[in-house]
Amino acid sequence: MTASAPERLVREFFTAADVGTDGRRSWDIQVHNDLFYKRLAAGGSMALGESYMDGWWDCEALDQFFDRILQLRLDQRARKSIKALWCGCKAALTCSPGRFRAFTIGRRHYDIGNELFRLMLDKWMNYSCAYWKNADNLDAAQESKMDLICRKLHLRPGLRLLDVGCGWGGLAAFAAQHYGVEVTGVTVSREQVKLARQRTDDLPVTIELKDYRDMRETFDRIVSVGMFEHVGAGRYRTFMRMIRRCLAPEGLFLLHTIAGNRSVRSSDPWITRYIFPNSMLPSSRQVSAAAEKLLVLEDWHSFGPDYDPTLMAWYHNFVTNWENIRHNYDERFFRMWTYYLLACAGSFRARRNQLWQIVFSRNGVRPNYESVR
Repeated sequence: MTASAPERLVREFFTAADVGTDGRRSWDIQVHNDLFYKRLAAGGSMALGESYMDGWWDCEALDQFFDRILQLRLDQRARKSIKALWCGCKAALTCSPGRFRAFTIGRRHYDIGNELFRLMLDKWMNYSCAYWKNADNLDAAQESKMDLICRKLHLRPGLRLLDVGCGWGGLAAFAAQHYGVEVTGVTVSREQVKLARQRTDDLPVTIELKDYRDMRETFDRIVSVGMFEHVGAGRYRTFMRMIRRCLAPEGLFLLHTIAGNRSVRSSDPWITRYIFPNSMLPSSRQVSAAAEKLLVLEDWHSFGPDYDPTLMAWYHNFVTNWENIRHNYDERFFRMWTYYLLACAGSFRARRNQLWQIVFSRNGVRPNYESVR
């Protein structure tokens, strides 16, 4: 049977990354529905993710698959290809997008619940990149990351720390216990507030349900871990103004964020719809421009490759504990979450995404800031 134009195009692009369709290697894909090729040609990355969720194709090692296609920038090649554009237009005209949508338009992500995160993450419940320099397991790597942050901020007893986007309170609890600081954590998640307050009840930690833009108090130190990705390019400057407003004259601010290699104003459509609504990865230029004339850059630490083993550890925990939580979800959620974790692992492995810890001061550290690694 002669292959259709979309099938030939998709196979051609995958072959460029040494990815086979119906091959036997761990990174090859197995196609279960022949409409996959037309759907992918018409819908790009959104169709790739949704068709996986629908069970139209499988791959033994999705992380290896994404490492290969992203390393060769196949997504960018497809966007620039005249043949791909023409094939996609024809495919879009001959397939009904409504038939492929499992969720209604506007339903961007699930309220997945604290129990999943408790089983997937480390004991402190850090939902951000760990630091694996001297660690061989997730708990140790996350404690190493938290300690790294505390040392970069030069924390000491008596200081007041603001944690912007505090999650479930892991870093706040660690800083209070190990460095004797008083911590205020803010988040916009009611579920996180509830659990974070329970976990820090006996510590000098205050957890508030509050938007960062409403902060007015002054703090000796400020930290933001894994939250800047949700601010959006149009509000980067607003965020940095809040930091300057709330940071004491001799204070330090540490920004821990996933980042991209180029400046954008949108995110991958599949990630935006199903995992992180309104997310956006900042570039170095965007971060620098947002802080210009407001803060002094003291240190810039890049360790994006550490997110690969972090995500693989989360995936291992998720799969291992699936039987304990599957009654709350369905098979489509399992495939969605698998795709999310392994696609992100492959993206960091291919160096398409970065992870930065950036230290700023309000007025410049004198005589100099001592970098910590």
